[in-house]
Amino acid sequence: MKLVRYRSATGERPGLILDGEVFDLAGSFTVLNPRAPTFEDLAAIAAVPVKTLPKVHAGAVLGPPLRGIGKIIGVGLNYREHAEETGLALPKEPTLFLKATSALCGPADDLVMPREAKSVDWEVELGVVIGKPGVYIAERDALDHVLGYCIGIDFSDRDFQFNRGGQGFKGKSADTFAPLGPFLATPDEIIDPQDLPLRLGVNGKLRQSGSTRDMIFSVAELVSYISRFMSLQPGDVILTGTPAGVGFGQKPPVYLKAGDVVTASIDGLGEQTHKVVAGG
Repeated sequence: MKLVRYRSATGERPGLILDGEVFDLAGSFTVLNPRAPTFEDLAAIAAVPVKTLPKVHAGAVLGPPLRGIGKIIGVGLNYREHAEETGLALPKEPTLFLKATSALCGPADDLVMPREAKSVDWEVELGVVIGKPGVYIAERDALDHVLGYCIGIDFSDRDFQFNRGGQGFKGKSADTFAPLGPFLATPDEIIDPQDLPLRLGVNGKLRQSGSTRDMIFSVAELVSYISRFMSLQPGDVILTGTPAGVGFGQKPPVYLKAGDVVTASIDGLGEQTHKVVAGG
């Protein structure tokens, strides 16, 4: 199942994709209008013949595939080659940080540069969405808590992150710095989350090309580990780290500027495209 949220004259509405067409869920599943789906919602949707649902007009603009997110948890330095390009030692435990939920945006929205930004960087990531609550989750049970997967980009301003005092949170949380989508794929759509190629390009030039095989800590390890420090709730999103090729790792570093176009893709999870625009 591929779940989306599409934009209409009355606001974002939940839907799903079948055979390349979007079908509306808002009328039959009103509980999904304000919040993220759960496993119970998936079971109810699966019981309905999709093609009996209203069809959404072709070309509808997609927003992020879920709302009602409680928290966005980022994982730093979770790919071996990325750790090497930064010159940092491989972590012994997952490095965690938070992104503000107000940074959430859709898969084709503009990336808006903060007014004082000097060094906005890109990081394509596998997004993992939690579907049922848990704390102290055993690693063997961790994937049972995963509702689905999507593309995420952890946009970051490196000057805010490293040079403006305190934690890196302020470099990660500007509006539009957390695009998700285009759709949320349920686990049956993804054979192995540890065997997914990821790519990101800027202005048509490939900058990142890697695979989730290179993760230091697997999806199951991350879900289990994070649940030792905080409860995980339906709708929580884990951004699981990025492969090598970020702008910060170039010599000299290369950062985004207004007019650039960023594309990101993960096999089986679609593609995002963002135009970079100057903030007001």
